[in-house]
This record gives sequence, structure tokens and C-alpha cells, in this order.
Amino acid sequence: MFKEEFLRFTMSVKRIVSLLPSATELLYELGVEDLLYGVTHECKYPEDAKTKPRVIKSVIDSDSLSSKEIDTKTCQLLSEGKEIFTLNEKNMIEANPDLIISQDTCEACAAHNNHVTQAIKILPKKPTVYSMDPHNLQEIVETVNNIGKIITREDKAKEITEFLNKRINVIRDTKFKVNPKVLAIEWIEPFFTAGHWIPEMIMYAGGENMISKVGEYSRKLTMDEIKKSDPDIIILMPCGFDTFRTISEYNKILKDNEEWKHLRATKSNNIFAVDANSYFSKPSIGAITGLEILAKIIQAENFSNLKVPKNSFVRI
Repeated sequence: MFKEEFLRFTMSVKRIVSLLPSATELLYELGVEDLLYGVTHECKYPEDAKTKPRVIKSVIDSDSLSSKEIDTKTCQLLSEGKEIFTLNEKNMIEANPDLIISQDTCEACAAHNNHVTQAIKILPKKPTVYSMDPHNLQEIVETVNNIGKIITREDKAKEITEFLNKRINVIRDTKFKVNPKVLAIEWIEPFFTAGHWIPEMIMYAGGENMISKVGEYSRKLTMDEIKKSDPDIIILMPCGFDTFRTISEYNKILKDNEEWKHLRATKSNNIFAVDANSYFSKPSIGAITGLEILAKIIQAENFSNLKVPKNSFVRI
């Protein structure tokens, strides 16, 4: 709920900086891309977002490193109190935002509150800050309404949320005869659980979610835990990876692992790679497409006619 005086102030928003890709995607959906004067290096969707000035960049070149190397470098930087992301002060000052949209969900995945603090220190005009922190699908949908109110695009936000809720309800309200045990893995080396909104998505899509719980942060996962959970289906969704990067990592790390070969899901050919970067890693409206992808994987017979994007998932 927003205070009335806050809404009166934000009605005059003319310049926005987005510090996370999900917010950038939403701003385009709301039709206010012309108000967007700064984004992060990860804001690549839609295509036009790539043309916006970058106010945040990563110090880790994830495209050239393996899963293990990315994890090692990230842990090293965090333990040393060093930045994973850096602020481009010149671009931020030129953006001169009335509104900065940030996040509290994950320090390792996107620009965090300390970057907002840095930005406010160098900006001559102090902007309004809206911080996103969704942990389930409804909170993701509610973010659309919240940002719609801030930028006075309530009607468009309502249109979007009604469409998203309709798609969610189609999946959630379906009755299933069997609920297979499903394990979603957010990182391969080392293993991490898929937390936040993913467990709820699995349950809506007709699966029995294993190990993680709705709203919980992701955490390290052992092979023993995987074996003990004995899932029928395993879905690999390394944070920030697309389907083909995930398959490449799988072939290098897990394909020939003897313990992995003996898992129920492996023996029954029920290992899947998904486009995590587009539909699972971020608390974006793309997560609703992610729910539909999970439904196609977990309850294929029930959702044989459901259309999902090409290459959004692959059986490995």
C-alpha cells in the first residue's frame, strides 16, 4: 500500500533508472520505455533495452567462466566485501532519475541497495526509490500494480495483471491424477536449490516440489540430498543461463557422473534444461511463461495444447 503523499510525488516521474532486468521488461510492457534513461548490463529484453545507457555492470565475465569458476569468484568477492557490480557514475548522473527501481531479493544476481545508496550520494536531485522483493507469483504480479501506480499507468497495469492472473489460474485450477516428484536445481557446480517463486510454480504445474520451500532463498545442495529426495523429474535452471548454456554445462559436469546416472529421473530420461534467464531466474512477468513451461514438462498430457516459446525447454 502506498501513502497518498508518495503517490502525489511520483505522479511527476519523467525519468527512470532500472537496476534489474525484470523491472526493465515491465516498464516496456507498461509502455513507458521513453522514460527509461538507465539500465543494467543484464537488461537485454526487449531488444530495444540494449540501446539504453548502462548504469550498472558486472565485474565477473560469466560468459567466459564455468559454473564452478563463477561461484568461486562470486564467493570470493562477497567474502572480501568487494563489489560484484559497479556503478557507472557518469551515466547515472546523466540519467538524472526521478525514480530508481531496485531489488532486495538477491545480492549476487543484480544491483543491490548499496548501489542505490551510491547513486543517491552523487545525484543532485534525490530520486524516489522503489525496491522490488517478490518471493512468489502473486507478489510478482502485484509488482506490476505497484509500479503502475507509481508511474500513473494504473489502467495498463490492471490490463497486464488480469491477463497474467488468467494464465496462472488456467494452470493452478487444473486437477491432476498424479503429482510426480520434481526437483529444480538453480546451479550445477556446486548444486543449489531453486528457491523463491520456483517451488510454488512447480506445485501449481502439478508437481510435488522437493527439498526447497516457497519463498525461501536458494541454498547449496548435496548429491546425497538429491539421491534421498529421489525425484521423478529434475529440471535444471542455472541462474542467468539459457537452455543451450545449461545443456553445455550439463554435458561437461553431470552427464558422466556415476551417482547422477543412477538417479530415478536420469534412468527414466526425465532430465530437462530450461531457459532460466528468460523465464525463471528473475521475478519478472516472464515467470508466468515459466509456469506454463513447467506445466508442459510436469503434466505433458494435460497441457499438450499449451504453446510455449521455442527452445524454452529441452529434454536432455
